[in-house]
Amino acid sequence: MRIAIVGAGGVGGYFGGRWAEAGHEVTLLARGPHLEALRARGLTLHSPLGQTRLRVPAEEAAEEVGEVDLIVLATKAWQLPAAAEGLGPMVGRDTMVVGLQNGVEAAGVLAGLLPHDRVLGGTCRIMSFIQEPGVIQHVGVDPTVVLGPLPGSEGGGAEKVFEELEGARGVTLRLSDDIESEIWRKFLFIAPVSGVGSVTRAPIGVIRRVPRVREVLERAIHEVYQVGVAKGVGLPGSSVKGAMQFIDAVPPDGTSSMQRDFRDGRRTELEALSGAIVRFGADLAVDVPVHSMLYAALLPLELRARGTLEFSGT
Repeated sequence: MRIAIVGAGGVGGYFGGRWAEAGHEVTLLARGPHLEALRARGLTLHSPLGQTRLRVPAEEAAEEVGEVDLIVLATKAWQLPAAAEGLGPMVGRDTMVVGLQNGVEAAGVLAGLLPHDRVLGGTCRIMSFIQEPGVIQHVGVDPTVVLGPLPGSEGGGAEKVFEELEGARGVTLRLSDDIESEIWRKFLFIAPVSGVGSVTRAPIGVIRRVPRVREVLERAIHEVYQVGVAKGVGLPGSSVKGAMQFIDAVPPDGTSSMQRDFRDGRRTELEALSGAIVRFGADLAVDVPVHSMLYAALLPLELRARGTLEFSGT
C-alpha cells in the first residue's frame, strides 16, 4: 500500500515507520532539521516493542510525493486545516484520508474539504515524541490505531485499509463500526490529562497520586462525558471509570504533548481540547467549570506562543 504520512512526529513517525517496516511504500512529510535527518540518516524508532532503523522516503511537499492509496494526517490539531488544503497532488481516484489528531473535530474538517466517502474516522493511542531529528522515542501505551467509516458512509474503504495494514509489528490495529464513540473515548482522557498536566506541570504519576488533583482530573473527565452524551455520542455509563483505569496504567513519568508544548513555549492544542469542551458546553447548556478554569488559566500562555500577547515570566 502506498501511504503518505503528513506530520512525521511522535505519532506519524512511529506508525509510518512500522508500516514501512512491514513492507508498505511509505513517504514521510516533514520539515526543517527533522526532514534533513530523515533524508541523511533514515528513521530510527526506539521502543520497548522493538528498535528499528530504516530508510523511508521523506519529502517536504505533497507535489513531491504523487498519488497514494492512503493519507494519514498526524499534524497538530491546529495545523490540520492548512495541511488538508494541500493534499491535492496526493489524492487519486481511490485515495482514502484519515486524521489522527487529538480532539474530536478532525474528521469533520476533512469531510468539509474532501468527498465524504473518502474520509475515514480515526484515532490513536501512543506516548511518543521526537527525541532528536530523525529519531522517534516510544515511551508507553500500546501503540493503537482505530479506524472506521464516518456516519453515513459505507464501510468498504475502512475495511480495505484495515486488511492492508493489519499485522505490522508494534501496532495494534482495530476496525470500529462506531468510530465516533472511539474518538470520544480517547477525548475522555486526553483533554483532562492535557489540561490538568499543563496547569500543574506535573507528570501523570503525580497527578493521579495527589488526592485533590486526582479529584479535579476525574471531575474534568466527567465533564467530557456529560458533553459527549449531550451531543448524542454512544458513551457507556462506565466511560469515566474506564478513562481513570487507563490513566492509572500509564507510565508515571508520562506527560501529554500539549503539556510539553506549553513547557517549550510552542503553540498548543488547547483550542481542540479544553477549548472545545468549553465551546461544546456553551452550545449544549452543559456546565463545564473545570475545563473553563483550565482553558482560562492556559489561554495567556497559548496567546503568547502564537505571538498575539506579550508578557514576561514562565
